[in-house]
Amino acid sequence: MSQQAEHEEIKKKILTTGIRVGTEVKTKFMIPYITQANPEGLYLLDLDITLDRIQTAARFIKKFDIKKVIVYSGRSYATTPIEKFCELTGAEKMLGRFMPGTLTNPSLPYYSEPKLIIVSDPQVDAQAITEATNAGIPIIGIANTDNVTSKLDLVIPANNRGRKSLATVYWLLAREILQDSETMKYEIEDFETKTAEVEEEL
Repeated sequence: MSQQAEHEEIKKKILTTGIRVGTEVKTKFMIPYITQANPEGLYLLDLDITLDRIQTAARFIKKFDIKKVIVYSGRSYATTPIEKFCELTGAEKMLGRFMPGTLTNPSLPYYSEPKLIIVSDPQVDAQAITEATNAGIPIIGIANTDNVTSKLDLVIPANNRGRKSLATVYWLLAREILQDSETMKYEIEDFETKTAEVEEEL
């Protein structure tokens, strides 16, 4: 299958996951990634840019020792996607509340010195972003239409609120990283946080 055909195949596969459906708000940072608003008034992200950014992010991640890459989220819907991503790639997962000083205070028992950090939502994960910025650690972030991305080094524009969408982004990212070494043993559904595992988010 040609690269173009594969690209179209993937697009078809993921369109139903809501990966490109944003919010009713757009920030100046996210305007370049937005194509239009849908009839419900939600801004839609450009799927081609999203897929392109996932490829770029994968190439960037591969420049680092994967064990020195932290994938963090305080959003419960990101739990399973991050666990599966880290299981497949060998990156380090960090979930739940971000403990102050994790990246900046060497005297703390949970202090960590990653070379790269990946976050799922610049708003929810603001503490991690602040500390990574202060420590000079590059940041990749999944950003929705209403996010402020000024502190991110690389933006992956995508719906970062939905279960299916978060599963899709991390599945695609893992797939890109692993393409040289092994085949993916999971489907997008396997990356999805099941509703029984988590209280419904507002």
